Amino acid sequence: MEFLGWIIVGLFAGALARLVMPGRNPGGCILTVLLGIAGALLAGYVGRMLGVYQPGEQASFIAAVLGSIAVLVMYRFFAGRS
Repeated sequence: MEFLGWIIVGLFAGALARLVMPGRNPGGCILTVLLGIAGALLAGYVGRMLGVYQPGEQASFIAAVLGSIAVLVMYRFFAGRS
């Protein structure tokens, strides 16, 4: 059930990351949200592995947004190179 929660948080985090990072996106809105979900899952996994926060803490949403932004930056970097 926690995995499903991260996906839902990732939807919002991906949308927020899209607002924070304006400009031309090589994908589209749906791809941006999917990358946001991937970033949120990555941030959740890394944050819990490092013991930075526990499940359900407020920092988890902040980490999800930061993870989403990081994945979007990497995507734009690699998609822009081709």
